[in-house]
Amino acid sequence: MTAPTIPVRVSRLAHAHDLPLPAYASDGAAGMDLLAAVTDALELAPGARALVPTGLRIALPPGYELQIRPRSGLALKNGIMLPNSPGTIDEDYRGELGVIVFNGGSETFVITRGLRIAQAVIAPVMRVSWDERDTLDDTVRGQGGFGSTGR
Repeated sequence: MTAPTIPVRVSRLAHAHDLPLPAYASDGAAGMDLLAAVTDALELAPGARALVPTGLRIALPPGYELQIRPRSGLALKNGIMLPNSPGTIDEDYRGELGVIVFNGGSETFVITRGLRIAQAVIAPVMRVSWDERDTLDDTVRGQGGFGSTGR
């Protein structure tokens, strides 16, 4: 079964004119790779973080968000993480998409132009309608948290 498609308007900024738009690497892929639109290589020392530009602006349809997620290969091989993962791009944001990258590895990591730096996943958004109560129903777990279910 093929997943439904959602039309998303995109604008490529001048510093990304020669880079391809995000695309799915396979028919079953949930995320599209976002590319680094750096003009010069960016050296990220161990323990350092940077905001990596993508050169893209988007207009999401109402009721959707774009989630920015790490790439597992960069995490495993180089210790590259996204500290606010998943990052959320709201439907009303119109600025350039940027990826906050953290080097948790032991060596300097070089971000070059066109490097697949993160994944973008489109997701529906639900809204909450609070129903405030003085008490809540009891459960077996109760107030146990922070590892309590592993005992």
